Parts: sequence; structure tokens; C-alpha cells
Amino acid sequence: MILDQNNHKDQARPQKLTNVYAFIDSQNLNVGVQKFGWKMDWQKFRKWLSDEFGVTKAFMFIGYVPEFEAMYEQLHEAGYMIVLKPTYDMTRPQQEPAPETIGKDGKKSEPEEKKPVKGNIDADLVLWAMKELSNYDKAILVSGDGDFYSLVEYLESKKRLGKILTPSFQYSQLYNRYEEYIVRLDNFKRELRYYDRRKKQ
Repeated sequence: MILDQNNHKDQARPQKLTNVYAFIDSQNLNVGVQKFGWKMDWQKFRKWLSDEFGVTKAFMFIGYVPEFEAMYEQLHEAGYMIVLKPTYDMTRPQQEPAPETIGKDGKKSEPEEKKPVKGNIDADLVLWAMKELSNYDKAILVSGDGDFYSLVEYLESKKRLGKILTPSFQYSQLYNRYEEYIVRLDNFKRELRYYDRRKKQ
């Protein structure tokens, strides 16, 4: 499922312009920056991608959770093309009914703690990068996950690899041969971090 602001087909463009597409592994990026104590400001990040690398389209791949639909809409409004992947509960087989708990009063109740969910977007990101290959001149991968090594290798062989943006210095060793493409986002923490203004009041 994808939310797109415009018609999927690109409009005719001057040949001097370069089309740059970003493919964003949202979980890897989100977890990667929060591990070091900060959160990404997604509006700032989208503008930064455009200003620094000329990104014309930014595809963000996210595991779909129904209660987060408002967030997906906000990201869409910030300029991202949102590609949603169905998630599943990692704690039990998918067909098993949700467990119930019985309180001291003998009444049944739902578990208070939310179950962790997983929506693996790796295949979707690779698929979209290949589907869109004829529409962009350079691709920017936003992830430090080594699962995308084959995609990176292919894009470089076709001279389509722009940059690999990693959340921090902790990225896959498979990318050591691509050091010239690596841009660490923790080096831009000041420009990209989210500040909760409510906490200052």
C-alpha cells in the first residue's frame, strides 16, 4: 500500500536536472538514532535530503500498525511517499487468538502491555528500488542494514548509487568497501534532531 501525492508517472523534465530518489528503511533509521539518545525530526530530514542531495522523491518503508495512521498521514504531508508493510505479532502464531488474563476479581481483561510487532520491509525496499530504476538517475539508501548489500552492489554497477546514509558509525561491515558513499547521520544531529518544545515550557 502506498500513499502518493502525485501521479506515479514522472512528468517530463529538463535533461540537465538529475532525479534523485531516496529509499528509507524507517525502522533501521528510527532505532539507530534513538539508540544514541535522539529522535529524528522528519520534516527537517525531508528538507535536508532535498537541500543536500537534491532528493526529488523519498520513499519511506514502514510496518503498518492501524493506530499509527495519523502518523503516516503526517509523514505523507511532510513530503514522503509512504509504503506500508503489514505487521505481525512476534509473540505467538498468527492464527492463535489474543490471550486473556484474569484479574484478582475473577474478571477477564486484555493484557496491559502491547505485544511487539514486526513488519520486515527489506524486500519491499529492494522491489521499489528496482521498479523505479528507470525513473531516477541516482538512488540514496537510508539504512545501515547489510541486508541491502546486493542492492547497493547492483546500483553501483549501474552507476546509480548516490549515497548510503547510516544512522551512526554502527553499520554493516559489508559496506566497508563503499566508504566513499557513506554519510553518517549522527554527524548532522544538531540539524536533524527533534526538539519537544512542550518540555521547555
